[in-house]
Amino acid sequence: MRNIALKAGSRPPWVGLAAAVWVEIAAGNAYNFPLYSPALKSVLGYNQQQLTILGVANDIGESVGLLPGIACNKFPPWAVLLVGVVLCFLGYGVIWLTVSQTITGLPYWVLWIALVVATNSNAWFGTAVLVTNMRNFPLSRGTVSGILKGYAGIAAAIYTVLYNMVLQNSATTLLLFLALGIPLICLVTTYFIRACTPASGEDSSEHGHFVFTQAASVFLAIYVVAISITSDYVSLSDALSYILVAIMVVFMLSPLAIPVKMTLFPATKKRIRSAGSSDSLAQEGGDSTQTDPLLTPSSSAAYLGSFYETEDFSDVEILLAIGEGAVKEKRRPRRGEDFKLGEAFVKADFWLLWFVYFLGVGAGVTVLNNLAQIGVALGVNDTTELLCLFSLCNFAGRLGSGVLSEHYVRSKAIPRTVWITCTHIMMILTFLLYASALSGTLYAATVLLGVCCGVIYSLMVPTASELFGLKHFGLIYNFILLGNPIGAFLFSGLLAGKLYDAEATKQGSSTCIGAECFRLTFLVLAGVCGLGTILSIILTIRIRPVYQMLYAGGSFRVPQASDR
Repeated sequence: MRNIALKAGSRPPWVGLAAAVWVEIAAGNAYNFPLYSPALKSVLGYNQQQLTILGVANDIGESVGLLPGIACNKFPPWAVLLVGVVLCFLGYGVIWLTVSQTITGLPYWVLWIALVVATNSNAWFGTAVLVTNMRNFPLSRGTVSGILKGYAGIAAAIYTVLYNMVLQNSATTLLLFLALGIPLICLVTTYFIRACTPASGEDSSEHGHFVFTQAASVFLAIYVVAISITSDYVSLSDALSYILVAIMVVFMLSPLAIPVKMTLFPATKKRIRSAGSSDSLAQEGGDSTQTDPLLTPSSSAAYLGSFYETEDFSDVEILLAIGEGAVKEKRRPRRGEDFKLGEAFVKADFWLLWFVYFLGVGAGVTVLNNLAQIGVALGVNDTTELLCLFSLCNFAGRLGSGVLSEHYVRSKAIPRTVWITCTHIMMILTFLLYASALSGTLYAATVLLGVCCGVIYSLMVPTASELFGLKHFGLIYNFILLGNPIGAFLFSGLLAGKLYDAEATKQGSSTCIGAECFRLTFLVLAGVCGLGTILSIILTIRIRPVYQMLYAGGSFRVPQASDR
């Protein structure tokens, strides 16, 4: 792979993180489906099941990222981003031509493929910035994941503000913005997002920089929700709306304050080196030009001996076998080392993590895809408030879970899956709350579901990297993401869509009204999350020793990997 000629801890990683924030917001464009799906239904005359299947296409495109996962190990980030730019332009361009009736008579399957192509841009955008920044900040994986995925979570609220205050509630104009505006934004950021040599130890100022970025994202989220709600109840002039949106853009630019501050007020770096932790990420006092230092394992052998004593063969037996020529020195990786996708396939922990994610996110995305119809069924005609509320809470779950899990994994070596288990339990209660259809429960349930979806998505990212390494993380991460569209197809397309249409048929209309439209769906999803709880508990028990080894000294340790 390429040599990276950047000094450890230099300014470029923070510039790249600030640019990645914009890319992640752009990569949240799939959340716009509830905003323009009513236009698809009315203009094209689709029923609810057809619309739900389009929602599945939305999820398939967003989550099928095996190609970007492979590409991020072979090409620079700008090339991966460029593919996303082209896909976004082509996909949303076709949808805009259809909804604006510039082109008529396109078959249903063409629109379905166009939506897959459009949202698949998110996989290229998200993979490029997530993999690059987690490699640039390997000692703060949970924090970086929480920040980036938090901004992606608040994207729905940002788009809602643009939709209401700038685009005049026009689905056609929104689709035109997605086809032209999003590609342009990502094209500009390609210059700034690049791989950098990670810091050689824990920087005393790094924590403060992360806190600032997290605080900026929180203020952005609060501000966006506040102006979104205000615009629903107060008539704002066009000039005032544009000013409020301009302030929102300033909040979005705030992470750039870190590299600006580092430029204007350079400080001598004080590294806090933890004994034995990530020692070989970069060599102090040595040559600042290194070749993929993150992918070069550190010497943590002292901590691995006792942990791996329970493996099938002892080290002595393996050495004897090697000497006799019975086996080759090359061995399969152990949890915490760098896995290839094929090597991860044979690990029970990989499939437990996959199913835990699939059951949780699949259930959550079912509600998100049908949020507009759920709102109408329960008497809420303006569902933009629900989407904005879901987005805010989704952001809170993503950002908060990153901070919380990072604290406890460092202080007590508690696996991040503990919080995923708690989230599945909360989702059971949430779906029962939806099913009850009591007065006021729709908003409360949407708040809880938004938090839960954010937690599961955000914590899957660092968990996968800690168990299976960063070398092939892009591919492994995107394979786990396949749980999203599969869950959407099973729970949203086959379950929710059919039950909704069946109830609507009983009422003699294409629009279903009342609690019965989704009640059975919610009860099934509660059972799905019950299964997710059981699997998550099993996974937590299995990987607890891995986390005790990785975070034995309160800081992440890169295990010794075999030469493969």
